[in-house]
Amino acid sequence: MNPVRAIGRSTLGMLRTAGAVAVFAARGVAALLTPPWFFGQWGGQLLAIGFFSLPVVGLVVLFTGAALALNIYVGGGRFNAEQIMPQVVALGIVRELGPVLAAVMLAGRVSAAIAAEIGAMRATEQIDALQTLSTDPFRYLIAPRLLAAVITLPLLTVVADIIGVSGGWLVATATLNFSGALYVQNTWNFLTSWDIVSGLIKAAVFGFLVALMGCYHGFNASGGARGVGRATTHAVVSAAILIFAADYIMTSFFTRS
Repeated sequence: MNPVRAIGRSTLGMLRTAGAVAVFAARGVAALLTPPWFFGQWGGQLLAIGFFSLPVVGLVVLFTGAALALNIYVGGGRFNAEQIMPQVVALGIVRELGPVLAAVMLAGRVSAAIAAEIGAMRATEQIDALQTLSTDPFRYLIAPRLLAAVITLPLLTVVADIIGVSGGWLVATATLNFSGALYVQNTWNFLTSWDIVSGLIKAAVFGFLVALMGCYHGFNASGGARGVGRATTHAVVSAAILIFAADYIMTSFFTRS
């Protein structure tokens, strides 16, 4: 019932968890950078995390770009500035919504799947069996998933940027009487290389966080099936929170630089 003690206990628990995650991430990166490497696991994870996530990411960003175009057109109309809609849609998609939406969808799909898979392996003692066979679980399970997420999320972001801008283009040309060629030209002339690169840097960081949270919570799952369920929930929630926190930090840094 002592509030000071409760605050202190919560603070120490947060610091303990942050330290455990940092050590886990360091071990995963070390396993990624040093041999032996399991290339079969890498290829399978590239396919599972990247290719199979493309439909859901594409649909979400398509409708987001279309809705964003409508809202910007209505808001710009209040200041007689409807013509800035293509530029604002492209900037919002490329620098912010493309990488964030792709990462959030991967957090819901991939992070949960990773936590469930590794958590089930922990519950059925398969991870202990790997160690008995002198196979490092970090090299066989963690490193391939970290690498696959870091590689595939920027690629998914590129596709998401194209689809999101195309969603705005479809709405602008079909319902708002914009010229399709002029829309594309305004978008192309407005965007800079740094707009695209900054979004891809965000996507790589988000991919690492998504895979890290799934692997960490799955690897440390305990308590049988219920523990696996808790690990899956914690993986999705923590990944989403870290994505938005990292997005703010990187956006602040990029805008200052």
